[in-house]
Amino acid sequence: MVHTLQADGVTFEDVLAELAERRVEFREQRYVPKDFIARLKELGIYRAATPTRFGGQPLAPADFLRRIERISAVDGSTGWVASFGSALVYLAALPLETQAEIYRDGPDVAFAGGLFPVQPAEPTETGFLVDGRWKFASGCMGADVLGVGIPGDETTAGKPRTAVLRPEQVEIVQEWDVVGMRGTGSFDLVVRGAEVPREWTFIRGGTPTVDEPLYRYPTIAYAAQVLAVVGAGVARAALDHAEAVGAGYAGVTGAPKLADRPYYRTAVAGAEAALRSARAWFYEVSNEVWETVLAGDEATDEQNAQLRLSSAHLAKTSSDVVAGLLEVSGTAPINTGHPLQLLHGDALVPKQHAFLGPSMYDAAGAVLMGLPPTTPGFR
Repeated sequence: MVHTLQADGVTFEDVLAELAERRVEFREQRYVPKDFIARLKELGIYRAATPTRFGGQPLAPADFLRRIERISAVDGSTGWVASFGSALVYLAALPLETQAEIYRDGPDVAFAGGLFPVQPAEPTETGFLVDGRWKFASGCMGADVLGVGIPGDETTAGKPRTAVLRPEQVEIVQEWDVVGMRGTGSFDLVVRGAEVPREWTFIRGGTPTVDEPLYRYPTIAYAAQVLAVVGAGVARAALDHAEAVGAGYAGVTGAPKLADRPYYRTAVAGAEAALRSARAWFYEVSNEVWETVLAGDEATDEQNAQLRLSSAHLAKTSSDVVAGLLEVSGTAPINTGHPLQLLHGDALVPKQHAFLGPSMYDAAGAVLMGLPPTTPGFR
């Protein structure tokens, strides 16, 4: 259960109610606008990964994940955008002076990144000359700072860098035509000849310059978790719909109501059990790793593998739940505007993400058997 949040008289429930009224607007325009990002800021979503030293109120990962799941149950796209409130953990690898500048106007900072494909960047005396086009910059329309991927070098162990820019340095190309998570505004970013100082670049998942517990939690695993839990929220919405509609829907053939059909009841019950089981493991692992970090210890390779595996499993289970409910719901979901049709598209997206795809099972299995991970960037 998510406890009621309140900030300056605005409750979590107030914002969810507004979201329910506006989600069609966001889907049609294909992005979550700045004014609603401001509403999420009022709830603390965009200070939940800001260092305490810069006025942030860092949340335990499981607490943040529950909030994202609840938002996603109302609208997956907005949950996906809000999930990047966690992405400020990446910025903790920047020099402290750079972070101080980013948080100069307050701790509520929305960061969005189009990190791939990594584009060449010519080194200069003070940094890098950045020029190129990047894809999938979810939430970029409401971002305060933006990141783009550039190559690493011998100092980054081969890992790419992210160059951090202000919105006025970036052109947003609204190229985003998809069947799922349509409202995320995952547009392209274009940068033309911007010189970015070296101190405004970081290695994603690099060693943090801030010594606080949240930045010792496995960074890439956390990035996978916040996306997986969006799928869980979408699946919850699908289950709520299926359970509510079952008692009232009768097909055009005169067949019994859905709830009167044994196969429908069995499918809904199985989906409920599957989702709840996957969620329980997902949150159990997150809490266990957080306790390890709070105790001052580093998360083990096995714990990281469990985080990655439980995230991939939750994303797949969530997608399977929605697909299964759609399959047993008769002809109604063939309509393009049917709730299950829309939720099906949304639930597909987390499962397809590189952080959550089938290769994660292989990589996690290797680590659990004492072998190196088979996927680059697994930790």
